[in-house]
Amino acid sequence: MRATAVSAGQATFASLRHRNFRLFFIGQSISNSGNWLTNVAMTLFVLKLAGTGVGVGFLTACQFGPMLFLSAWGGAVADRSDKRRMLLVTQSLEMGQSIALAALAFMPAPPLWGLYALALFGGVLLSLDNPLRRSFVSEMVPHEDLPNAVVLYSTLVNLSRIFGPSLAGVLVVTTGYGWCFTIDALSYVAVIASLIMMRPAELYRHGAVEGRSGGVVEGLRYARSVPVLRVSFAMLAAITMLAYNFTVTLPLFVTRGLGAGEGTFTVIYSVLSFGSVVSALLFAARRRVTMRDVLLGAAGFGFALLLLAGSPGVRTAAAAAFIVGAMSLLYMTANSTVVQLEARPDMRGRMLALQTVLLGASALFGGPLLGWIADTTGGRTLIVIGGLTSLLAAAIGALHARAIRASM
Repeated sequence: MRATAVSAGQATFASLRHRNFRLFFIGQSISNSGNWLTNVAMTLFVLKLAGTGVGVGFLTACQFGPMLFLSAWGGAVADRSDKRRMLLVTQSLEMGQSIALAALAFMPAPPLWGLYALALFGGVLLSLDNPLRRSFVSEMVPHEDLPNAVVLYSTLVNLSRIFGPSLAGVLVVTTGYGWCFTIDALSYVAVIASLIMMRPAELYRHGAVEGRSGGVVEGLRYARSVPVLRVSFAMLAAITMLAYNFTVTLPLFVTRGLGAGEGTFTVIYSVLSFGSVVSALLFAARRRVTMRDVLLGAAGFGFALLLLAGSPGVRTAAAAAFIVGAMSLLYMTANSTVVQLEARPDMRGRMLALQTVLLGASALFGGPLLGWIADTTGGRTLIVIGGLTSLLAAAIGALHARAIRASM
C-alpha cells in the first residue's frame, strides 16, 4: 500500500525531477500570481470607471484580441527561435507594462483610454509570449513526461488564479489598484531569474524550423489535415467564445446575477480556481490522455455552468463554481495535451498558437457580445448560454470522433 502511494506521488510530480522545468515552475508560479492579480484588478478598475458590461467586454477584447491576428506568427517564431532567450525579452517587456499600469493607476484621475491602450500592448506581447511558454514546456522534459508537465503547468496557473484574485480583493479595498500592478511588476523578477539560471545544454531541443513564407499557412493546413486536431480546434472555438470567457462572465454574473460586489467576485473566482487545482492534481498522475478526456471535460463543464446559472445565492454559487473550475481544467488541459501529443514536434508551436488565436477571437468578438447580453438580459443568461454551448460542442465532437474511429 505504501509503495503504491509513493509511486502515485512520484507519477504526479514526475516532470519536476528535471531541473530546468523545476526552475520554470517556480518562476512561473510567482509571476502568474502577479498576472492574475493584475487581470482581476484591471477588470474591477474598468468596471468601476466604465460601469457597463460592454466596457468590461472591450477590455477583454484589448487584452486578448491581438492573439487572433498575431498568435499564428508567434507560433511560427516559437518553432524557429531559441525559446528561452525570446522569453527573457517578452517577460521583460511585460514587466514594463505592469510598471506603466501602476503609474497610471496612481494618477488622481486615470483615463479609461490609457487602461485600454496598455491592455492592448499587453495583448500584443501575449500573442508571442503565450506560444513561446507553452511550447517551451516540451523542451524542458522528455516526451514521456510531457503530459505530466502540461498538467502541472496548468495546476500552477490555477493555483495563481486562487492567490492572485484573493490578493486583489484585499489590495483593491485597502491600498488601491496601483499597488496591485506594482506587485505584479515585481513578480517578473522571479521568472526572469529562473530563465537565466537554466542550463541550455539540458534542454530537449527538437531543432528549429527553417524560416519560410508559408510556415503559418502550413500550420493551418496541417491542423485541418489531422482529424483529431480538426475536432479539437472546432470544439475549442465554440467553448472559448461563449463558455470560457470568465473575465467577462464571472464579474457580470456576480454583480448582475447575484447582486454582490467586488469582494464576492474575488471569492467566487478563487473558489473556481481551487476547483481547477484539485482537478489538476487528480489528473496529473495520468500517463495517457485521449480525445475521450476532452469530450468528457467539455460535457462536464457544460453541466457545471448550468448549475452555476441556477444558483440562488452566494454559497450555492461558490459550490457550483468549484465544479466549474474542476471541469474547465479537465477540458482545457486534456485539449492542450491531445494537441501537443498529436502534432509533429516541428508543428507544436503553431498548433498551440492556433489555440491562442481562438482565445483571441473569443475575446475580440465574444467579450463585447457577452457584455452586451449582460447589459440587456442580465448576468445569469451569460452562464446559461455558456453551459448549453459546451454541451452542444461535446455532443457534436463525440459524433465526429466516432466517425474518425470508424474510418480508421
